[in-house]
Amino acid sequence: MKNRMKKEFVNFEGGLFSKVEKADVGDSYTMMQDAGFSLMGWADPFMPDFSLPSHVLEKTIKTISEPISSHYTAPTGNMELREIICQRINDKYKMNLNSRRNIIITPGSDSALFFAMFPFLEKGDEVIIPCPSYPNNMQNIKMMQATPITLRLSDENNYQICLNDLEKLITDKTKMIILTHPNNPTTTVFNRESLEAIKTVVLKYNLVLVCDQAFEDFTYENEFIAPMSMNEMFEHTITICSISKGMGLSGYRVGYIIADDKIMDVLYGCAVSVIGATNTISQVAAIEAFKHPEFMKEFEEAYDYRRHKAYEIINSVPGVKMDLPESGFLGWIDVRKLGDSSMICKRLVEEAQVVVNDGINYGPGGEGHLRIVLGVYKDNQTVVNALNKIARVLKQIAMEKGIK
Repeated sequence: MKNRMKKEFVNFEGGLFSKVEKADVGDSYTMMQDAGFSLMGWADPFMPDFSLPSHVLEKTIKTISEPISSHYTAPTGNMELREIICQRINDKYKMNLNSRRNIIITPGSDSALFFAMFPFLEKGDEVIIPCPSYPNNMQNIKMMQATPITLRLSDENNYQICLNDLEKLITDKTKMIILTHPNNPTTTVFNRESLEAIKTVVLKYNLVLVCDQAFEDFTYENEFIAPMSMNEMFEHTITICSISKGMGLSGYRVGYIIADDKIMDVLYGCAVSVIGATNTISQVAAIEAFKHPEFMKEFEEAYDYRRHKAYEIINSVPGVKMDLPESGFLGWIDVRKLGDSSMICKRLVEEAQVVVNDGINYGPGGEGHLRIVLGVYKDNQTVVNALNKIARVLKQIAMEKGIK
């Protein structure tokens, strides 16, 4: 019956019979974990170590023993959680959201991304994606039989967006722009000029902006501007957020969508049919995390230390370049002078037992790069050891190519 499926689904990699070596699809990652590899290819905070804050753990255990634990929450989400998130956003971005009209809770941010795009996209529509970018963006568009149009960003411009380059891609079929901000994989925090370019195009051509802000919580010394908070942009913007990255609660699967009430009216209406209800226990635990977020400071300190160590270690390799990450816990390594990035990923697995992501999976501009996850493992030294193993193999490749 597979031949009766849409080709957009059949062409996905990572199924039961796939030989794909990409680090975060199918069962390959689990098998590598079981074999004792250093896992630096899956953006799951402190994976595989225990990192749950004690107060969140206690609230989870308590909730499991209560009657509410075995029942549905409303498809739009726990009201107390929506109120806490609403207040947090209003304080952070100087907005005036209504918890009953502008926020919906989802089972993680990946489902939120799909849910945000689904009501808009149909066959023939074009969606602009600044790349390199999160692979799910392109995959979701294709599943909806729309067409991804990539805006190739350049490291020479620090992966920022140029208005002229963006506007050149507009056609009468353009309906949406998808922005991962801060960027995954490059870690770029898009500056005001880039966001003003997007705003200009969105308003001029009456487009929808879907903005994935999964990594918004840790932007270090960089100013973070939420596009939805810009003048005239709220009614055009659907914002996706998550507790997975900033709070390290990826296993709880809680995300949320922020949008104006006209968009949210449609999402509220079809939530029960498309996403169902987010896990009841997870939402109660998320409330506890939002009430007492002090633990996030410890996470930020660990990530900050690791990004500086990665910058130091990786840049010691001849011919290799890594900018200091601007956000989150990722690293984006330029290995173009060493050769094919897929070959390098394979050698890291074979010679160092380290799993990283091939940049080619992140769209145009990703080839010749590696994405590494610095947020894995609880112990900083374990991460440093893995970075040294990566550097050792890269130095060997550089030596083989005569790069000094």
